Amino acid sequence: MPKSREQKKEILRNLEEKIKKSKSIVFTSFGNLKVSESEDLRKRLKKEGGECYIPKKTLLQIALSNVGFDIKAREFEGRVAIIFGYNDQVAHVKAVDEFRKEQEDKIGFIGGILDNQFISAEKVSGLAKIPNRQELYAKLVGSLNAPTFGFVNVLSGNIRNLVFVLKAIEENKVK
Repeated sequence: MPKSREQKKEILRNLEEKIKKSKSIVFTSFGNLKVSESEDLRKRLKKEGGECYIPKKTLLQIALSNVGFDIKAREFEGRVAIIFGYNDQVAHVKAVDEFRKEQEDKIGFIGGILDNQFISAEKVSGLAKIPNRQELYAKLVGSLNAPTFGFVNVLSGNIRNLVFVLKAIEENKVK
């Protein structure tokens, strides 16, 4: 059943609000996803602070132009889903990429918006390979801790060698 003009205006306002609120956006094409598979994707995205929304292309085109993006959404092939990332710029992209690999490419990247600029599907795929924020923090802490750990190892090495020498002297005296 067709939507009324008021319903379309509400969808448009909702879509514009989501676009403004998100840190990054990914446009995906999806074909033969079952309901259970799409619900699985939605759960994964929610866990990562993201959301999946499937609007009509014309409403998407209008919402993007109202927010200030010159993206030709009507020219996207197939059905289009928008993946919004609210907490992190990369986490939701990784979730979609993992889902895409598990579902034998039933969903694909069309492009995205990062730092208020349109990026290609290849760049979105590249984003999926970037470590997430927690992994980067762990690497940073490890890098900061490495010199201290090395220094402690060097200092304990001398004490360890002294213990070995004393143990050898003791064993020689016992014989």
